[in-house]
Amino acid sequence: MVAGETSGDLLASRLLSGLRPHLPNADIHGIGGPKMAQYGFRSDWPMEKLSVRGLFEVLAHYREIKGIQNALRDALLLERPAAFIGVDAPDFNFGLEAQLKLAGIPTMHFISPSIWAWRGGRIKKIARAVSHMLVVFPFEEEIYRKAGIPVTYVGYPLAEVIPMEPDVAAARAALGLPASARVVAILPGSRMSELKYNSVAFIEAAKVLAQRDPSIRFVVPMAGEKQRAYFLELISKAGLADVPIQLVAGRSHEAIAAADTVLVASGTATLEVALFKKPMVIAYKMMRASWHILRHMGYQPWIGLPNILAREFVVPELLQDAATPQALADALWSQLSDDALRSRLRQRFTDMHHSLLRDTAQESAQAVLQLIGKRLT
Repeated sequence: MVAGETSGDLLASRLLSGLRPHLPNADIHGIGGPKMAQYGFRSDWPMEKLSVRGLFEVLAHYREIKGIQNALRDALLLERPAAFIGVDAPDFNFGLEAQLKLAGIPTMHFISPSIWAWRGGRIKKIARAVSHMLVVFPFEEEIYRKAGIPVTYVGYPLAEVIPMEPDVAAARAALGLPASARVVAILPGSRMSELKYNSVAFIEAAKVLAQRDPSIRFVVPMAGEKQRAYFLELISKAGLADVPIQLVAGRSHEAIAAADTVLVASGTATLEVALFKKPMVIAYKMMRASWHILRHMGYQPWIGLPNILAREFVVPELLQDAATPQALADALWSQLSDDALRSRLRQRFTDMHHSLLRDTAQESAQAVLQLIGKRLT
């Protein structure tokens, strides 16, 4: 198995929670994180080596990442595992899966790339690489069936983990936040490249809000100590060390649950925020050269998963030059100030939550066991 970042580690752990009881003695290894390790997963390389986003950012680390891919490929071709499962990280995993599948090793990919949002031509590449696709959104099944790729809809794993009615009071108590305060959670991303481009604008937005209402509390979860140190370095260099933010180690779900609204970098975290029924402002910045290329590759108007699932802009998206501190602060302030809007979003996200509920652990485990020729007992 290969997962390339924090969200992939969490998603893969859900699959492993269903699979491990049926394969208690299997050697499950590759690249992954601490949540996968809880189910006896052995990581051959640190997961952080793959946590790079953006065309030019990846190029800067290309030699190292390609070296890891080649070394893992060579080891697996010798080992000939019962199956290889790539968890997200499509640019790394599809290349690896294609070579393994060609050699007769069954390959599964967990979580479809957003071929329905951009780069739709990838379906042919996926067909060459993947023996079986696990998808987390119901509309994705038809796309793969039409392309002749075996597919199973397993539901969105975090729809089972996140409660239908989050306990706001308990989350605030756990984080030491006042029960009656207005709370903004800020999630600039878990990748170092995301922190590089998002952190300063996000914290400058917090500074604007704090000037409007000094009682607002800001909570910023960090994925790890390396991310925390880099984040603090970035905001210190930008002269923002005095902005009253509360950094927490991990605990992103508690931070989201405690919040009245969330400023979140585009990605899977946006859907987590929706499952917590929270208003959000989706924002994203990246290297300018990457942006000029990627902005022409989309063929639908949304990038945030809640908006894509809703097929409309239910929450604002502010990207690249539009993601100014003032614009971010204004959008967050509107959500903090509009009780009717928060109520509408809560209902919309509750309906979305119900639509994504399946027994993901068992559905995905059954698909894996069928792929390797075993049955659930």
